[in-house]
Amino acid sequence: MKYIKAGIAVLLLVLLDQWTKVLAVRHLMNTDGITLIPKVFRLYYLENRGSAFGLMQNQKVFLVFFTVIILAALTFFYRKIPDTGRMMSLKIAAVLIYAGAIGNFIDRIRQSYVVDFFYFELIDFPVFNVADIYVTTAAIALIILVIFYYKDEDFEFLGGKKAKKTKA
Repeated sequence: MKYIKAGIAVLLLVLLDQWTKVLAVRHLMNTDGITLIPKVFRLYYLENRGSAFGLMQNQKVFLVFFTVIILAALTFFYRKIPDTGRMMSLKIAAVLIYAGAIGNFIDRIRQSYVVDFFYFELIDFPVFNVADIYVTTAAIALIILVIFYYKDEDFEFLGGKKAKKTKA
């Protein structure tokens, strides 16, 4: 049942990502974009043929291969996460990363580029999309959780060193 819930969550998140990209193509392509906050934020259509921040342009084969490896690793990792309330945040982060990876993977396979459309003009931040938001949010959450919330022994499920038992 836990895999069905995760699968439904991934499916819904991917559908949201793909729907926003359809809207971007329909309403932003071949335009100057839509300014939402002047000189700060606008919707702007961009075809990104690379990875995050426009790196590795026109490296579709590598990016597809890399995504498959990430998805396989995430599947392995997700299956090992214990079903405890304390670990729920790890599961949510894995689902978000999975959905983001699949959302952009679909674009790369279908059209050899990823549709990006959010642009923070104020800081000239690279244009991004909903799938990117999933991955970035999850990555930041994981960093914060690992540094401030989880303890080393919380990650014993990964097969690392066992916590030493102390005698009372």
